[in-house]
Amino acid sequence: MYSIFAILIILCSVLLVLIILIQNPKGGGLASSFGGGANQMMGVKNTTDFLEKATWTLAISLIVLILASNIWIEHPDENSQSNTRTETTN
Repeated sequence: MYSIFAILIILCSVLLVLIILIQNPKGGGLASSFGGGANQMMGVKNTTDFLEKATWTLAISLIVLILASNIWIEHPDENSQSNTRTETTN
């Protein structure tokens, strides 16, 4: 279970970094490289909207994955560890 969450978190993080790096902080980025034709299939506005939605989706997915991994991955019980330590010292 741990490896599944780790792979998903790493994949989501890498995709989020790539999407953020594609964007230009002044509204250009990938959207500005498509040129100026108004009859494009994906215009500048649509590309900017897609990148913004992808950023928010990946960010929310990353938070959900981190919280889910914290809930569902089994953690060792602290009481059982302290009992084991006291038994070995006696």
